Amino acid sequence: MKRLHSFILKSFLGPLAFTFFICMFVLLMQFLWRYIDELVGKGLEWTVIAEFLFYVSATLVPMALPLAILLASIMTFGNMGENYELTAMKAAGISLQRIMKPLTTLVVIISIIAFFFANYVMPVASLKTTSLLIDIKNQKPELILKEGIFTNDLPNFSIKVDKIDKETGMMYKILIYDHRDGRGNTNVTVADSGTMVTSPDKKNMALTLYSGNMYQEVKTKSRRDKKHPSRRIKFQEYKTNVPLRSTELKRGNEDRYSKNYKMLNLKQLVHSEDSLQGKLQNEKKRLVTGLLSRHYFKKESKSMRKDSVKSKDLSAKTLNVDSLFKSATITKQLTSVSSALSFARKARETVSRKEGDLLVREKWIKKFSNEWHRKFTLPFACFIFFFIGAPLGAIIRKGGLGMPVIISVLFFIFYYIISMTGERFAKELVLPPAVGMWISSLIILPLGIVLTYKATTDSAVFNIENYIDFFKKINPAKFFKKKNA
Repeated sequence: MKRLHSFILKSFLGPLAFTFFICMFVLLMQFLWRYIDELVGKGLEWTVIAEFLFYVSATLVPMALPLAILLASIMTFGNMGENYELTAMKAAGISLQRIMKPLTTLVVIISIIAFFFANYVMPVASLKTTSLLIDIKNQKPELILKEGIFTNDLPNFSIKVDKIDKETGMMYKILIYDHRDGRGNTNVTVADSGTMVTSPDKKNMALTLYSGNMYQEVKTKSRRDKKHPSRRIKFQEYKTNVPLRSTELKRGNEDRYSKNYKMLNLKQLVHSEDSLQGKLQNEKKRLVTGLLSRHYFKKESKSMRKDSVKSKDLSAKTLNVDSLFKSATITKQLTSVSSALSFARKARETVSRKEGDLLVREKWIKKFSNEWHRKFTLPFACFIFFFIGAPLGAIIRKGGLGMPVIISVLFFIFYYIISMTGERFAKELVLPPAVGMWISSLIILPLGIVLTYKATTDSAVFNIENYIDFFKKINPAKFFKKKNA
């Protein structure tokens, strides 16, 4: 039995590693395709790019690992079924559950590791990825000259080149606006040709211009003088050094994103959610107190002069508001109604404004609950997908990357759509977080149970001839005869 378990484990570990790296590669390429514009032309060192890809790869594990387990389990049991190894094992009296037992133990271990990975590694990887991506977005691009277009990537310069010889690097018909004095387009240089050479330390650029003119507007001492003298300098060769932007990536402080729900573990999520929930409840209490004191029960000013109606009713224990209102003059009645309407409108505006603010804060708090449940859905998804893939591979009995890939992708897309829909409903407060985050697993779990039962009983689920025979047995003529009789 130990040799059999060793054989099954070796048959599973190879496809698992292979499919996991394939899934990671596909997801990583998808991510790079999405953010390729942010990475190209920034002059980033290869170490920065490697670090960024490493952190991104860590954040893609929750999507790659369940899919890899599903695909590897289908391939493993499909290969054993195609090579009649499953048939030989069952003929020897070994049930499918005993064949799956070593892999079940392995998947449980992988699920436990996935839980600790999601709880301790994923928050750090998400923090590193977000911080580094923002730093890369803020990085200024390198100087790239394009023909016929003004380029403003050079500090305090705007340059236009009509034609660039890619072999020699010579530029033709150059127009340069120098804005270093901060007075606008007061220094213009026109040249027939020229070259730009970056220094080895990439801090300066040697600019050499040939056969051109330099037009400069001379600043006068008098501020009232609107007309300024200008001078023209003609040259055959002109050389100058222009300072370049620093190409080193400026790293920001990672603590600015550390309070985000994606960067927290279970303990931190619970603590943050409790503190935010307490602040939300205090805000609701302040809203109610403010409405009661400022809009619903208006207190009379102490400096208000006593009128005859008020002094007349002071001896009464209770005041009849209706009789008090009717005893006032028409002008005072209209004033009271107008004031009451004004207070009511202000109260409605306050409630409407606060309602939107409180709803946004409540949605933000629910994201912490969603992330808390996500820590457990990843390892549970690995466990479920194994119990879908293993019996499915035993039923279809096809190995390789053909049929298993198609079936795995279809199942994963189905699971992913349900998962994203449930998470969206949870974020919009349509469903509780516990229901929204677990609905995909609860839907897929019965499917795994049914497939395991069908594979154990050697049921031909995917045999089309069985379904054709079933529909042939249905005779519509007999049905209508019984109905008419």
